[in-house]
Amino acid sequence: MEFELINQEYFELMKLLKFMGLTESGAHSKIVIDEGEVRVNGKTEFRRRYKCRVGDIIEFSGESIKITGEPNKNTKTQSDN
Repeated sequence: MEFELINQEYFELMKLLKFMGLTESGAHSKIVIDEGEVRVNGKTEFRRRYKCRVGDIIEFSGESIKITGEPNKNTKTQSDN
């Protein structure tokens, strides 16, 4: 599964899970993140508002989401950090 960033630098993790239909609500997203059920780039992520950027891979409940898009001059990628 893919999520394309268009004209934005990032998308918050808990919003992404809800938007992609992997959780029932924002509250459910918070719970699964707090319980350590979500992985970002192979590591357990506990930050609800983690900024998902181009190149990130989010894993939850047997699903994988790759963040795609074309970074513009104002957009940082994880490799820029």
